[in-house]
Amino acid sequence: MAALDDLAQTVGMSGKRSAGLLLYRAGAAGTEVLIGHMGGPFWARRTTAAWSIPKGEYGPREAPLDAARREFEEELGHPPPEGHREPLGEARQSGGKTVTVWAVEGDFDPEPAVPGTFTMEWPRGSGVPREFPEIDRVGWFCLARAEELLVSGQRVFLGRLALYIESRDDDCHR
Repeated sequence: MAALDDLAQTVGMSGKRSAGLLLYRAGAAGTEVLIGHMGGPFWARRTTAAWSIPKGEYGPREAPLDAARREFEEELGHPPPEGHREPLGEARQSGGKTVTVWAVEGDFDPEPAVPGTFTMEWPRGSGVPREFPEIDRVGWFCLARAEELLVSGQRVFLGRLALYIESRDDDCHR
C-alpha cells in the first residue's frame, strides 16, 4: 500500500495524467492520423487547436496503456484496432496535465463512432445539467493539417510519430 501511496503522491505532484492512442494509416497524401473534435459548448465554434487524440484521465491504480485502450473505446464507442503499440512518450500540456500516447497503425471508420458523453451545468450558473459528447466529430487528417487542428500540447506526438515511421521505413530498406 505504501508503494501505491508513493505513486499517488508523485502523480499528484505532477498534476493529472491522461493516456491515449494515436491511430495512423498510409493515406494518398502520406501518413494520416485519427483525431476528434472536443465536444461541449467551449469548443463548439472552434476548429484550430480544438481537436484531440482520443485520450482520458487515469488514476494511480490503472496502467497507462490500459487507460489508453479504455478511453479510445469510451470516446469512440468501438475498441481500438489490434496491433503494435509504439510508445510516443509523454508531454506536459499548458494546464499541467501529463499526456502519454501510443501510436497504433490501423484503420477505423469514423462514421459509426458513438462518442461517450459528459454532464455539466450549462449555461454556467443556471443550475441546469446538460449532457454533451466528449468528441462531437472524428476524422482522418494528414500530419500537417492535424498539427493545425490539435491542441498545442499534443502536437509533439505528430513529430514523434513521423520519426518513428521514418526509422521503421529506413529499417525495411537496409
